[in-house]
Amino acid sequence: MQMQILSELLFSVLAKTSCRVYWEDMLEIYTKTLKDHTFEKIEDFRNGCWVYIKEAKIDDLNLISKMTGLELVDIKDSLDRFELPRIERIGDNIIIFIRHPSEVEHGLYTNTLTLILTHSYVIAISPDRSEIIEHLLETSTPLNVTHKIKLIVHILTKVSLEYTSNIKRVRYAILEQEKQKKSVDTDTISILTKNEEVLNQYLTSLIPMNNMLKTIAEGRLISLHEKDHDSLQDLMIGFHQSQDVCAINIKSIRSLRDSYQIIFTNNVNQTIKLLTALTIIFHIPTITASLYGMNISIPFQTSPVAFWIVMSIILVVSFVTVLLFRRYRWL
Repeated sequence: MQMQILSELLFSVLAKTSCRVYWEDMLEIYTKTLKDHTFEKIEDFRNGCWVYIKEAKIDDLNLISKMTGLELVDIKDSLDRFELPRIERIGDNIIIFIRHPSEVEHGLYTNTLTLILTHSYVIAISPDRSEIIEHLLETSTPLNVTHKIKLIVHILTKVSLEYTSNIKRVRYAILEQEKQKKSVDTDTISILTKNEEVLNQYLTSLIPMNNMLKTIAEGRLISLHEKDHDSLQDLMIGFHQSQDVCAINIKSIRSLRDSYQIIFTNNVNQTIKLLTALTIIFHIPTITASLYGMNISIPFQTSPVAFWIVMSIILVVSFVTVLLFRRYRWL
């Protein structure tokens, strides 16, 4: 504990030197008490401040390492865009890895957010801009940075609401596609595939998020009050519901995809049947014309109305064939 406090005090002193300009370009420092309505941006580090690092790089992590006394390897995963949610306790520091909905690049629909709880600071690290953290810093909330568990619950509640909202949006898109099963094209399949991938990534994040909340609720890593337990229980219920809805929607997509496959197969069969019937019908005049094109004796070859006789026979046979195909629903 003493080494932790000494490290943080040393970093605070260094922050007031000529390096401050360099650091301020990479991180933002905020403070807030219960009397304040919103977070206030400050220039110097102080006890109970909030440190937000957006678009973090390895140099930023080196600064955080000096600031908290943590090893770089302990916080390097905060730059991993695919890191799974979990919570760790290293010395007196708590590190919480979170995944929240955010389409920061093509094919990736969740993003990493890392919270580091130290004796003096709360640090948020994001490899990109985090709308959840920025919204928290800009809006009026009754939170205090020193009430760390309430702050965690508040952030995770926002994350849960983001998942719920996005899952509902995907669900509406699935329902719209279910109404238009007959008009299936490449774009429809592409949208369905994207929605399935979105939900799969959400589910991959929601399951470990639930496990992380259970670990927090046990109280081994963070001391909790009775109200904190109630808040965490409500939060776990919310994440569990999002997880269930996500799994149900994935099943709906798979069912819809199977329906599309049946529709595609049926359409192909209908097309093949139609082409086969047309081929047979057009073969009748083709065969007749081929026979009468041979240089041999053929019926009606001396008749002046031979052409019309042959054409009548072709039309009658073709008409009868069409009627038969229509009767057996080949056309």
